[in-house]
Amino acid sequence: MDENSAIRVGLIGFGFASKTFHVPLLRATEGYAITAVSSTKPADVQALLGDVQVVSDARELATSQEVDLVVIATPNETHAPLAEAAMRAGRNVVVDKPFTVTIEQARHLGAVARDENVVLSVFQNRRWDSDFLTIQDAIRREVVGRIVLFESRFDRFRPEVRDRWREKPGSGAGLLYDLGPHLIDQTLVLFGIPDSVDATLAKQRRNATTDDFFQLVLRYGEMIVTLQAGSLVSGGSARFAVHGDRASLIKQRPDVQEDQLRAGMVPGSPDWGFDPDDAMLYEGTAGSVTTVKSARGDQRGYYVALRNALHGSGPNPVPPEQAAAVMAIITAAFRSHEQGRRVVPDLTDDERMVWAR
Repeated sequence: MDENSAIRVGLIGFGFASKTFHVPLLRATEGYAITAVSSTKPADVQALLGDVQVVSDARELATSQEVDLVVIATPNETHAPLAEAAMRAGRNVVVDKPFTVTIEQARHLGAVARDENVVLSVFQNRRWDSDFLTIQDAIRREVVGRIVLFESRFDRFRPEVRDRWREKPGSGAGLLYDLGPHLIDQTLVLFGIPDSVDATLAKQRRNATTDDFFQLVLRYGEMIVTLQAGSLVSGGSARFAVHGDRASLIKQRPDVQEDQLRAGMVPGSPDWGFDPDDAMLYEGTAGSVTTVKSARGDQRGYYVALRNALHGSGPNPVPPEQAAAVMAIITAAFRSHEQGRRVVPDLTDDERMVWAR
């Protein structure tokens, strides 16, 4: 791909994920041009993007030779067929999370990408969140000592069940598919593949028809990782808590970029990604409390890394083997919940090695 030419992007789907994340991040990252959008609401597209080509048929755009990169931000059950169609047509592909709805689909898409010699990547933008970057750096510096307990949560207060596909029974619906991929991906980045998964899912809101709460307990030897998301947690909870044999580190508030994007802030603006909530370090023996300055987040980092990969000057930021491993953990979580026991996740050697590296 010519480094001097903009990467022509075809965006499939024009709902929340596209309008809130993909469009502003792509427009604010040098080297991309959104040239076509698949949507049944052309007026909405043109109001935001002007005179861009609007295609009603998603498959038509997925296989178009007029784009270099297809970004798929559609309901979860459509990810796999659209991604395969695009790759069979020689297009590079970004799939929003969750990668697929089954581990078999995830592995099949990885094989298609290798067969067609195209880049297939999964949009894990929250690797570039301020809260995660702060915790990741602290773990690298071993500020808490040997970690024994790691907690990561996306707790919210959303008591009303909304009329949207994510909250209706169906393939790929529910909170575990929605927020689980982010929490699991970040954990794998930090610690690699767990020994086992112990999961609890629940429908806690009145009239809920899909899971709106989950808790995953991942074991890494004697270290325990707890991942949780709930819909009836007023006031929220600590985003991260890391406990070690020397100290504990608490990051209370989450990254601000989603709120900034919802408010219309352009990525790269002076306050973009600035996190005023520093983490607190509690020294176990000394009893002292100090602040750990929060890193600055910038989710454009995903598309910068992807641009470099498309030009052959850097690695794929989220290759399909990593995304398949996330799906293997989700699969293990559903099995654990159904069977009421710990489950060892079933991964291929490639899926384990990509994290070991």
